[in-house]
Amino acid sequence: MSLDEVRRVADAVLYEGYILYPYRASAQKNRSRWQFGVLVPPAYAATDPSERSALRAECVMEHGGQPEVTVTARFLQVQRRTAAGAAAGAEAGAVPGAGPDAGQPPVTWDEAVEREVTVTAAGPALLGDGTLTRFTVPGGEETETTSGARVVRRRAPLAGSVSVRTVPLPGPWRAVRLAVVVANESASPAGSEGTGPGSGARRDQALPAALIAVHMIITVSGGAFISMTDPPEWARPEVSACQNTGCWPVLAGPAGGRQVMLAGPIILPDYPQVAPESPGELYDGTEIDEILTLRTLALSDEEKSAARATDPRAAALIDRVDAMDAPAMERLHGTIRAMTGLRPAGGPPASPAGDEAAVPWWDPGADASVSPGTDSVVVAGHRIARGSTVILRPGARRADAQDMFLAGRTALVEAVLLDVDDAPYLAVTLADDPAADLQAAHGRFLYFTPDEVTPGPADPAPGQSDQGRTAQGSGPP
Repeated sequence: MSLDEVRRVADAVLYEGYILYPYRASAQKNRSRWQFGVLVPPAYAATDPSERSALRAECVMEHGGQPEVTVTARFLQVQRRTAAGAAAGAEAGAVPGAGPDAGQPPVTWDEAVEREVTVTAAGPALLGDGTLTRFTVPGGEETETTSGARVVRRRAPLAGSVSVRTVPLPGPWRAVRLAVVVANESASPAGSEGTGPGSGARRDQALPAALIAVHMIITVSGGAFISMTDPPEWARPEVSACQNTGCWPVLAGPAGGRQVMLAGPIILPDYPQVAPESPGELYDGTEIDEILTLRTLALSDEEKSAARATDPRAAALIDRVDAMDAPAMERLHGTIRAMTGLRPAGGPPASPAGDEAAVPWWDPGADASVSPGTDSVVVAGHRIARGSTVILRPGARRADAQDMFLAGRTALVEAVLLDVDDAPYLAVTLADDPAADLQAAHGRFLYFTPDEVTPGPADPAPGQSDQGRTAQGSGPP
Protein backbone atom coordinates (compact mmCIF):
# COMPACT_ATOMS: atom_id res chain seq x y z
CA MET A 1 0.00 0.00 0.00
CA SER A 2 1.41 3.39 -0.97
CA LEU A 3 1.41 5.88 1.89
CA ASP A 4 2.73 8.82 -0.13
CA GLU A 5 -0.47 10.88 0.11
CA VAL A 6 -0.87 10.02 3.80
CA ARG A 7 2.70 11.17 4.45
CA ARG A 8 2.04 14.40 2.58
CA VAL A 9 -0.83 15.17 4.94
CA ALA A 10 1.26 13.98 7.91
CA ASP A 11 4.08 16.33 6.90
CA ALA A 12 1.63 19.25 6.96
CA VAL A 13 0.68 18.18 10.50
CA LEU A 14 4.35 17.78 11.44
CA TYR A 15 5.20 21.37 10.53
CA GLU A 16 1.91 23.10 11.38
CA GLY A 17 2.81 26.38 13.09
CA TYR A 18 6.56 25.76 12.72
CA ILE A 19 7.04 29.40 11.71
CA LEU A 20 4.24 31.81 10.85
CA TYR A 21 3.86 34.83 8.57
CA PRO A 22 5.76 37.20 8.37
CA TYR A 23 8.32 34.42 8.95
CA ARG A 24 10.66 36.54 11.07
CA ALA A 25 11.99 35.57 14.48
CA SER A 26 11.23 39.07 15.75
CA ALA A 27 7.47 38.68 15.10
CA GLN A 28 5.58 38.18 18.36
CA LYS A 29 3.73 35.10 17.05
CA ASN A 30 7.10 33.42 16.42
CA ARG A 31 8.38 33.94 19.95
CA SER A 32 6.05 31.35 21.46
CA ARG A 33 6.35 28.25 19.32
CA TRP A 34 5.72 24.50 19.43
CA GLN A 35 2.03 24.41 20.25
CA PHE A 36 0.81 21.19 18.58
CA GLY A 37 1.48 17.67 19.78
CA VAL A 38 4.17 18.58 22.29
CA LEU A 39 5.19 15.84 24.74
CA VAL A 40 7.46 17.32 27.38
CA PRO A 41 9.67 15.28 29.74
CA PRO A 42 7.59 13.65 32.52
CA ALA A 43 9.37 15.58 35.30
CA TYR A 44 8.42 18.87 33.69
CA ALA A 45 4.85 17.74 32.96
CA ALA A 46 4.45 16.99 36.68
CA THR A 47 5.07 20.69 37.45
CA ASP A 48 2.81 22.16 34.76
CA PRO A 49 -0.75 20.80 34.39
CA SER A 50 -1.11 22.43 30.96
CA GLU A 51 1.52 20.09 29.50
CA ARG A 52 1.53 16.32 28.92
CA SER A 53 4.24 13.72 28.49
CA ALA A 54 2.16 11.09 26.65
CA LEU A 55 -0.65 10.93 24.10
CA ARG A 56 -3.16 8.16 23.55
CA ALA A 57 -5.02 7.16 20.40
CA GLU A 58 -7.90 4.67 20.51
CA CYS A 59 -10.08 3.39 17.69
CA VAL A 60 -12.20 0.36 16.82
CA MET A 61 -10.76 -2.26 14.50
CA GLU A 62 -12.37 -5.26 12.81
CA HIS A 63 -10.13 -8.24 12.02
CA GLY A 64 -10.14 -11.69 10.47
CA GLY A 65 -8.37 -13.48 13.30
CA GLN A 66 -4.70 -12.70 12.70
CA PRO A 67 -4.30 -8.94 12.26
CA GLU A 68 -0.98 -7.14 12.10
CA VAL A 69 -0.72 -3.51 13.14
CA THR A 70 2.19 -1.21 12.28
CA VAL A 71 2.58 2.10 14.09
CA THR A 72 4.88 4.80 12.74
CA ALA A 73 5.31 7.51 15.36
CA ARG A 74 6.65 10.73 13.81
CA PHE A 75 7.88 13.82 15.63
CA LEU A 76 10.40 16.65 15.55
CA GLN A 77 13.52 16.86 17.68
CA VAL A 78 14.41 20.43 18.65
CA GLN A 79 17.74 21.61 17.32
CA ARG A 80 18.69 24.78 19.17
CA ARG A 81 20.84 27.12 17.13
CA THR A 82 22.94 29.68 18.98
CA ALA A 83 24.87 32.46 17.27
CA ALA A 84 28.41 33.33 18.37
CA GLY A 85 28.56 35.95 21.07
CA ALA A 86 25.27 34.99 22.72
CA ALA A 87 25.34 35.07 26.48
CA ALA A 88 25.36 31.72 28.24
CA GLY A 89 21.86 32.35 29.49
CA ALA A 90 20.59 32.81 25.95
CA GLU A 91 21.02 29.11 25.26
CA ALA A 92 19.01 28.08 28.28
CA GLY A 93 16.16 30.47 28.64
CA ALA A 94 16.24 33.55 26.46
CA VAL A 95 13.30 34.05 24.16
CA PRO A 96 14.32 32.43 20.85
CA GLY A 97 14.77 34.93 18.05
CA ALA A 98 14.69 38.07 20.17
CA GLY A 99 16.36 41.16 18.79
CA PRO A 100 18.11 40.28 15.52
CA ASP A 101 18.81 43.05 13.04
CA ALA A 102 17.33 42.74 9.56
CA GLY A 103 19.19 40.10 7.61
CA GLN A 104 21.12 38.87 10.66
CA PRO A 105 20.45 35.46 12.25
CA PRO A 106 18.63 35.56 15.62
CA VAL A 107 20.71 35.03 18.73
CA THR A 108 18.83 31.83 19.56
CA TRP A 109 16.43 29.91 17.35
CA ASP A 110 14.90 26.44 17.44
CA GLU A 111 15.21 24.47 14.24
CA ALA A 112 13.98 20.88 14.03
CA VAL A 113 15.04 17.43 12.84
CA GLU A 114 12.45 14.87 11.69
CA ARG A 115 12.36 11.55 13.55
CA GLU A 116 10.41 8.31 13.07
CA VAL A 117 9.91 5.22 15.20
CA THR A 118 8.17 2.18 13.67
CA VAL A 119 6.64 -0.61 15.75
CA THR A 120 4.82 -3.74 14.55
CA ALA A 121 2.48 -5.86 16.68
CA ALA A 122 0.86 -9.08 15.49
CA GLY A 123 -0.61 -12.38 16.61
CA PRO A 124 -0.85 -13.22 20.31
CA ALA A 125 1.17 -10.15 21.29
CA LEU A 126 -1.36 -7.84 19.68
CA LEU A 127 -4.49 -9.67 20.80
CA GLY A 128 -3.08 -10.56 24.20
CA ASP A 129 -1.03 -8.41 26.56
CA GLY A 130 0.11 -5.98 23.87
CA THR A 131 3.62 -4.71 23.14
CA LEU A 132 5.84 -2.01 24.64
CA THR A 133 8.77 -0.74 22.57
CA ARG A 134 11.26 1.75 23.96
CA PHE A 135 13.40 3.96 21.75
CA THR A 136 16.19 6.51 22.04
CA VAL A 137 17.27 9.36 19.81
CA PRO A 138 20.87 10.51 20.24
CA GLY A 139 21.79 14.12 20.88
CA GLY A 140 24.49 15.96 19.03
CA GLU A 141 26.29 19.20 18.35
CA GLU A 142 27.56 20.80 15.15
CA THR A 143 29.46 24.02 14.60
CA GLU A 144 29.74 25.96 11.38
CA THR A 145 31.31 29.23 10.41
CA THR A 146 29.59 31.29 7.74
CA SER A 147 30.91 34.69 6.66
CA GLY A 148 33.00 34.83 9.79
CA ALA A 149 30.07 34.07 12.13
CA ARG A 150 30.19 30.99 14.35
CA VAL A 151 26.90 29.09 14.75
CA VAL A 152 26.37 26.13 17.11
CA ARG A 153 23.49 23.66 16.77
CA ARG A 154 22.74 21.39 19.72
CA ARG A 155 20.28 18.52 20.15
CA ALA A 156 19.47 16.92 23.49
CA PRO A 157 19.13 13.10 23.68
CA LEU A 158 15.58 11.80 23.71
CA ALA A 159 13.97 8.65 25.08
CA GLY A 160 10.43 7.38 24.74
CA SER A 161 8.16 4.41 24.24
CA VAL A 162 5.33 3.19 22.00
CA SER A 163 2.79 0.75 23.42
CA VAL A 164 0.19 -1.12 21.37
CA ARG A 165 -2.58 -3.21 22.85
CA THR A 166 -6.14 -4.29 22.11
CA VAL A 167 -9.27 -4.97 24.13
CA PRO A 168 -11.81 -7.44 22.66
CA LEU A 169 -15.31 -6.06 22.19
CA PRO A 170 -18.54 -7.94 22.95
CA GLY A 171 -20.98 -8.95 20.24
CA PRO A 172 -21.02 -11.12 17.14
CA TRP A 173 -18.51 -8.89 15.34
CA ARG A 174 -14.85 -9.81 15.53
CA ALA A 175 -13.69 -6.40 16.66
CA VAL A 176 -11.29 -4.90 19.19
CA ARG A 177 -10.53 -1.51 20.62
CA LEU A 178 -6.97 -0.63 19.58
CA ALA A 179 -5.00 1.62 21.92
CA VAL A 180 -1.66 3.18 20.99
CA VAL A 181 0.27 5.30 23.51
CA VAL A 182 3.37 7.35 22.70
CA ALA A 183 5.24 8.58 25.77
CA ASN A 184 8.22 10.84 26.31
CA GLU A 185 10.61 9.30 28.84
CA SER A 186 13.44 11.81 28.41
CA ALA A 187 15.27 13.37 31.32
CA SER A 188 14.52 17.04 31.85
CA PRO A 189 17.37 19.44 31.09
CA ALA A 190 18.98 20.92 34.19
CA GLY A 191 17.00 23.82 35.61
CA SER A 192 13.72 23.03 33.85
CA GLU A 193 12.01 20.91 36.52
CA GLY A 194 10.99 23.43 39.17
CA THR A 195 7.67 23.37 40.99
CA GLY A 196 4.32 24.97 40.31
CA PRO A 197 3.04 26.14 36.90
CA GLY A 198 5.89 26.39 34.41
CA SER A 199 7.00 29.83 33.30
CA GLY A 200 7.62 30.61 29.64
CA ALA A 201 11.37 30.57 30.21
CA ARG A 202 11.38 27.14 31.89
CA ARG A 203 9.18 25.69 29.18
CA ASP A 204 11.73 26.95 26.70
CA GLN A 205 14.40 25.14 28.69
CA ALA A 206 12.41 21.89 28.63
CA LEU A 207 11.64 21.97 24.90
CA PRO A 208 14.98 20.48 23.73
CA ALA A 209 13.99 17.27 25.56
CA ALA A 210 10.43 17.29 24.16
CA LEU A 211 8.88 15.34 21.31
CA ILE A 212 7.31 17.96 19.02
CA ALA A 213 4.26 17.63 16.72
CA VAL A 214 3.83 13.97 17.62
CA HIS A 215 1.46 12.01 15.38
CA MET A 216 1.05 8.42 14.21
CA ILE A 217 0.40 6.62 10.96
CA ILE A 218 -1.28 3.33 11.90
CA THR A 219 -1.80 0.59 9.31
CA VAL A 220 -3.43 -2.82 9.61
CA SER A 221 -3.31 -5.96 7.49
CA GLY A 222 -5.88 -8.70 8.06
CA GLY A 223 -8.35 -6.14 9.38
CA ALA A 224 -9.99 -2.76 8.88
CA PHE A 225 -10.51 0.35 11.00
CA ILE A 226 -13.88 1.90 11.84
CA SER A 227 -14.43 5.61 11.20
CA MET A 228 -14.40 7.60 14.44
CA THR A 229 -16.62 10.32 12.95
CA ASP A 230 -19.12 8.21 10.99
CA PRO A 231 -19.16 4.68 12.45
CA PRO A 232 -21.76 2.03 11.58
CA GLU A 233 -24.62 1.74 14.06
CA TRP A 234 -23.27 -1.39 15.77
CA ALA A 235 -19.94 0.33 16.51
CA ARG A 236 -21.24 3.66 17.81
CA PRO A 237 -21.21 2.71 21.52
CA GLU A 238 -17.69 1.32 21.25
CA VAL A 239 -16.42 4.34 19.32
CA SER A 240 -17.95 6.63 21.95
CA ALA A 241 -16.09 4.70 24.64
CA CYS A 242 -12.69 5.29 23.00
CA GLN A 243 -10.40 7.62 24.93
CA ASN A 244 -8.20 9.88 22.84
CA THR A 245 -5.79 12.21 24.62
CA GLY A 246 -3.78 14.76 22.68
CA CYS A 247 -4.73 13.39 19.25
CA TRP A 248 -7.64 12.27 17.09
CA PRO A 249 -7.52 9.31 14.65
CA VAL A 250 -9.11 9.59 11.21
CA LEU A 251 -9.23 7.27 8.21
CA ALA A 252 -6.53 8.18 5.70
CA GLY A 253 -5.32 7.15 2.27
CA PRO A 254 -7.56 6.48 -0.74
CA ALA A 255 -11.21 7.36 -0.09
CA GLY A 256 -13.15 4.28 0.98
CA GLY A 257 -10.08 2.43 2.26
CA ARG A 258 -10.01 1.40 5.92
CA GLN A 259 -6.47 0.10 6.39
CA VAL A 260 -4.83 3.38 7.47
CA MET A 261 -5.44 5.71 10.40
CA LEU A 262 -3.73 9.06 10.89
CA ALA A 263 -3.77 10.11 14.54
CA GLY A 264 -2.63 13.70 14.96
CA PRO A 265 -2.90 16.64 17.36
CA ILE A 266 -5.11 18.49 14.85
CA ILE A 267 -8.71 17.39 14.26
CA LEU A 268 -9.07 16.40 10.61
CA PRO A 269 -11.88 14.81 8.58
CA ASP A 270 -11.67 11.27 7.28
CA TYR A 271 -9.45 10.99 4.20
CA PRO A 272 -7.76 14.41 4.56
CA GLN A 273 -5.86 15.72 1.54
CA VAL A 274 -3.43 18.48 0.71
CA ALA A 275 -4.65 20.48 -2.29
CA PRO A 276 -2.58 19.49 -5.33
CA GLU A 277 -2.46 23.16 -6.39
CA SER A 278 -0.48 24.05 -3.25
CA PRO A 279 3.13 24.44 -4.41
CA GLY A 280 4.71 24.01 -0.99
CA GLU A 281 4.43 24.33 2.78
CA LEU A 282 3.33 27.66 4.25
CA TYR A 283 3.23 26.27 7.83
CA ASP A 284 -0.31 27.53 8.40
CA GLY A 285 -2.94 25.07 7.20
CA THR A 286 -5.75 27.32 8.47
CA GLU A 287 -4.87 30.08 5.98
CA ILE A 288 -5.82 30.30 2.31
CA ASP A 289 -2.74 29.68 0.15
CA GLU A 290 -3.43 32.48 -2.30
CA ILE A 291 -3.92 35.12 0.39
CA LEU A 292 -0.85 34.07 2.36
CA THR A 293 1.26 33.88 -0.80
CA LEU A 294 0.21 37.39 -1.87
CA ARG A 295 0.94 38.75 1.61
CA THR A 296 4.37 37.13 1.53
CA LEU A 297 5.08 38.64 -1.90
CA ALA A 298 4.18 42.05 -0.44
CA LEU A 299 6.92 41.88 2.20
CA SER A 300 9.67 44.45 1.77
CA ASP A 301 13.18 43.40 0.78
CA GLU A 302 14.35 44.05 4.34
CA GLU A 303 11.56 41.88 5.78
CA LYS A 304 12.34 39.07 3.34
CA SER A 305 16.01 39.30 4.27
CA ALA A 306 15.14 38.97 7.96
CA ALA A 307 12.91 35.96 7.22
CA ARG A 308 15.65 34.25 5.22
CA ALA A 309 18.08 34.77 8.09
CA THR A 310 15.65 33.32 10.65
CA ASP A 311 15.40 29.74 9.44
CA PRO A 312 16.42 27.65 6.40
CA ARG A 313 12.81 26.57 5.89
CA ALA A 314 11.63 30.17 5.98
CA ALA A 315 14.35 31.07 3.47
CA ALA A 316 13.20 28.30 1.13
CA LEU A 317 9.58 29.50 1.46
CA ILE A 318 10.49 33.09 0.57
CA ASP A 319 12.56 31.93 -2.42
CA ARG A 320 9.75 29.67 -3.67
CA VAL A 321 7.11 32.40 -3.40
CA ASP A 322 9.36 34.93 -5.15
CA ALA A 323 9.90 32.48 -8.02
CA MET A 324 6.20 31.71 -8.63
CA ASP A 325 5.01 32.55 -12.12
CA ALA A 326 1.56 33.68 -13.28
CA PRO A 327 0.21 30.16 -14.06
CA ALA A 328 1.20 28.95 -10.57
CA MET A 329 -0.57 31.91 -8.98
CA GLU A 330 -3.64 31.31 -11.14
CA ARG A 331 -3.89 27.71 -9.90
CA LEU A 332 -4.19 29.04 -6.35
CA HIS A 333 -7.20 31.18 -7.23
CA GLY A 334 -9.77 28.40 -6.99
CA THR A 335 -10.81 24.99 -8.27
CA ILE A 336 -14.23 23.31 -8.36
CA ARG A 337 -14.09 19.61 -7.51
CA ALA A 338 -17.17 18.60 -5.54
CA MET A 339 -19.68 19.29 -8.31
CA THR A 340 -17.98 17.14 -10.97
CA GLY A 341 -20.45 14.55 -12.23
CA LEU A 342 -23.10 15.52 -9.66
CA ARG A 343 -26.52 17.06 -9.96
CA PRO A 344 -29.11 18.18 -7.42
CA ALA A 345 -32.10 15.99 -6.64
CA GLY A 346 -34.71 16.47 -9.34
CA GLY A 347 -32.32 18.57 -11.42
CA PRO A 348 -31.33 18.02 -15.03
CA PRO A 349 -29.21 14.93 -15.73
CA ALA A 350 -25.42 15.14 -15.66
CA SER A 351 -23.71 15.89 -18.93
CA PRO A 352 -23.09 12.76 -21.03
CA ALA A 353 -19.47 11.63 -21.13
CA GLY A 354 -17.65 13.27 -23.99
CA ASP A 355 -20.46 15.74 -24.74
CA GLU A 356 -18.59 19.02 -24.45
CA ALA A 357 -21.63 20.97 -25.67
CA ALA A 358 -23.79 19.79 -22.75
CA VAL A 359 -24.30 22.40 -20.04
CA PRO A 360 -23.37 21.31 -16.47
CA TRP A 361 -26.18 21.54 -13.94
CA TRP A 362 -24.55 24.32 -11.94
CA ASP A 363 -24.29 26.64 -14.97
CA PRO A 364 -27.09 29.30 -14.93
CA GLY A 365 -27.88 28.29 -18.51
CA ALA A 366 -28.54 24.65 -17.58
CA ASP A 367 -32.27 25.15 -16.90
CA ALA A 368 -33.89 27.06 -19.73
CA SER A 369 -37.18 27.19 -17.78
CA VAL A 370 -35.67 29.69 -15.34
CA SER A 371 -35.15 33.27 -16.52
CA PRO A 372 -34.70 35.87 -13.74
CA GLY A 373 -34.90 38.66 -16.32
CA THR A 374 -38.34 37.68 -17.66
CA ASP A 375 -39.97 35.59 -14.91
CA SER A 376 -42.75 37.21 -12.92
CA VAL A 377 -44.90 36.87 -9.81
CA VAL A 378 -48.43 38.07 -9.09
CA VAL A 379 -48.89 40.49 -6.20
CA ALA A 380 -52.40 41.75 -5.40
CA GLY A 381 -53.49 40.89 -8.95
CA HIS A 382 -50.58 42.74 -10.58
CA ARG A 383 -47.81 41.08 -12.59
CA ILE A 384 -44.46 41.98 -11.03
CA ALA A 385 -41.33 41.40 -13.13
CA ARG A 386 -38.01 43.04 -13.96
CA GLY A 387 -38.64 46.78 -14.38
CA SER A 388 -41.68 46.89 -12.09
CA THR A 389 -41.82 49.31 -9.17
CA VAL A 390 -42.93 48.13 -5.74
CA ILE A 391 -43.45 49.59 -2.29
CA LEU A 392 -41.42 47.75 0.35
CA ARG A 393 -43.26 46.37 3.41
CA PRO A 394 -40.61 44.37 5.37
CA GLY A 395 -42.22 41.56 7.33
CA ALA A 396 -42.03 41.09 11.09
CA ARG A 397 -39.97 37.90 10.71
CA ARG A 398 -36.92 39.82 9.53
CA ALA A 399 -34.05 39.85 12.01
CA ASP A 400 -32.14 42.91 10.73
CA ALA A 401 -33.19 46.08 12.57
CA GLN A 402 -32.04 48.15 9.57
CA ASP A 403 -35.01 46.82 7.59
CA MET A 404 -37.37 49.18 9.45
CA PHE A 405 -35.82 52.06 7.48
CA LEU A 406 -36.92 50.44 4.22
CA ALA A 407 -40.63 50.39 5.06
CA GLY A 408 -42.60 52.48 2.58
CA ARG A 409 -39.63 53.04 0.24
CA THR A 410 -40.09 52.62 -3.51
CA ALA A 411 -37.89 50.02 -5.20
CA LEU A 412 -37.20 48.83 -8.73
CA VAL A 413 -37.39 45.08 -9.38
CA GLU A 414 -34.16 43.86 -11.02
CA ALA A 415 -34.92 40.12 -11.16
CA VAL A 416 -37.34 37.42 -10.00
CA LEU A 417 -35.45 34.54 -8.42
CA LEU A 418 -36.32 31.12 -7.01
CA ASP A 419 -34.63 29.41 -4.08
CA VAL A 420 -33.95 25.66 -3.88
CA ASP A 421 -37.53 25.09 -2.72
CA ASP A 422 -38.91 27.06 -5.69
CA ALA A 423 -40.04 29.90 -3.42
CA PRO A 424 -39.93 33.23 -5.33
CA TYR A 425 -37.91 36.26 -4.26
CA LEU A 426 -37.65 39.75 -5.70
CA ALA A 427 -34.18 41.25 -6.14
CA VAL A 428 -34.62 45.03 -5.94
CA THR A 429 -32.70 48.31 -5.80
CA LEU A 430 -34.01 51.47 -4.11
CA ALA A 431 -35.49 53.91 -6.60
CA ASP A 432 -34.01 56.94 -4.82
CA ASP A 433 -30.57 55.42 -4.26
CA PRO A 434 -28.00 57.43 -6.30
CA ALA A 435 -25.77 54.32 -6.34
CA ALA A 436 -28.50 52.01 -7.62
CA ASP A 437 -26.90 51.56 -11.04
CA LEU A 438 -23.56 50.70 -9.45
CA GLN A 439 -25.22 48.28 -7.02
CA ALA A 440 -27.02 46.55 -9.88
CA ALA A 441 -23.84 46.32 -11.96
CA HIS A 442 -22.15 44.55 -9.05
CA GLY A 443 -25.14 42.29 -8.44
CA ARG A 444 -25.78 43.74 -4.98
CA PHE A 445 -29.54 43.71 -4.36
CA LEU A 446 -32.06 43.75 -1.55
CA TYR A 447 -34.29 40.66 -1.43
CA PHE A 448 -37.98 40.49 -0.54
CA THR A 449 -40.65 37.83 -0.77
CA PRO A 450 -43.83 38.73 -2.73
CA ASP A 451 -45.85 39.19 0.48
CA GLU A 452 -43.40 41.91 1.62
CA VAL A 453 -44.19 44.31 -1.24
CA THR A 454 -47.20 46.07 -2.75
CA PRO A 455 -47.44 47.09 -6.41
CA GLY A 456 -46.13 50.51 -7.34
CA PRO A 457 -48.08 53.02 -9.46
CA ALA A 458 -46.39 51.98 -12.73
CA ASP A 459 -47.21 48.23 -12.59
CA PRO A 460 -49.12 46.39 -15.32
CA ALA A 461 -52.86 46.39 -14.86
CA PRO A 462 -54.66 43.38 -13.38
CA GLY A 463 -55.19 40.53 -15.79
CA GLN A 464 -51.73 40.81 -17.43
CA SER A 465 -50.22 38.05 -15.31
CA ASP A 466 -50.40 35.26 -17.86
CA GLN A 467 -46.87 35.70 -19.20
CA GLY A 468 -43.70 34.12 -17.81
CA ARG A 469 -43.37 32.16 -14.59
CA THR A 470 -45.96 33.17 -11.98
CA ALA A 471 -46.14 32.67 -8.23
CA GLN A 472 -48.96 33.92 -6.06
CA GLY A 473 -48.30 36.60 -3.45
CA SER A 474 -51.06 38.49 -1.69
CA GLY A 475 -49.14 41.38 -0.21
CA PRO A 476 -49.68 42.54 3.36
CA PRO A 477 -53.17 43.67 4.33
